[in-house]
Amino acid sequence: MLDIPDEVRNKVVADGNAGWLDELPSIVESLAQEWSLTIGATLRGGHVAFVAEATLADGTASVLKVGVPSARRDLTFEATALRLADGDGCASLLLEDVDRGALLLERLGAAICDVVPDPATRHMMMCDVAARLWRPVGPDIDLPTGADKAREYSDLLPRLWKETGRACSEATVEDALACLDRRRRAHDDRRAVLVHGDVHDLNVLQAADGGFKLIDPSGLRAEPAYDLGTIVRANPDIGDDLHARAKRLAAHTGVDATAIWEWGTIHRVSSGLYSRQIGFQPFGDLLLAEADRLTASSHGSPLGRSGDPGIDQG
Repeated sequence: MLDIPDEVRNKVVADGNAGWLDELPSIVESLAQEWSLTIGATLRGGHVAFVAEATLADGTASVLKVGVPSARRDLTFEATALRLADGDGCASLLLEDVDRGALLLERLGAAICDVVPDPATRHMMMCDVAARLWRPVGPDIDLPTGADKAREYSDLLPRLWKETGRACSEATVEDALACLDRRRRAHDDRRAVLVHGDVHDLNVLQAADGGFKLIDPSGLRAEPAYDLGTIVRANPDIGDDLHARAKRLAAHTGVDATAIWEWGTIHRVSSGLYSRQIGFQPFGDLLLAEADRLTASSHGSPLGRSGDPGIDQG
């Protein structure tokens, strides 16, 4: 019997796709036959895909990932990003069947947080891994842009705020929305690069050569600050100076510090509200408490809050 994590089951049922759970064993079995795979242990930690260890007939260690129906489009973007990266900075894509929402990936080792204990050191290493992925990608490539994500989040944040019982201050949401407006207007297709979209400790794994690679790319055409902002969001429990963290990343990469800070603000609030909604705790509450503290102490941005996004109080 296939070991399907509860988090995946809950996501599929909540999406109204419970029938897919009955189909999944036959999908995995057919992929195993067609790709000559031996399926191993289920890997846990996510909720938008069934993920399991797999071994090819020649002994190659791999990972089988089958996305839930509602994430099928996102899996297409992930496959595009992995093809463009071609194993540089991201796990290699070995085989794909996008119609069935399936990817076969290079199997990597331990997460960077289990190998490198110092958070500040990890942040710089994560930055270097992400930078390996950044390469020019034109509008002819079917990937969402940073501007697209800014528009998506601008619609999403007020709704999440209400659905979570106003889990942070209104000023915090307003600040994030103002940052979203600035980053949307700053997007430039001519300077956009391929970015990962979610660089954090558990998405950076050790490779066979001792280096590190990313897994689970969102796949976007955006400014590099989008990725660096996710590193500013990371580890909300260590109590360091986040302005200093953003400045170190800026100095290390030459990327604008304000852009990094603004994407960090966006990722902190959006991830906090979403984590609160799905019960991913204490991460969600830690992010929102940090966001409220930053808003109260310095208006959440080196530029200060600007504009009034007009959150509907209804």
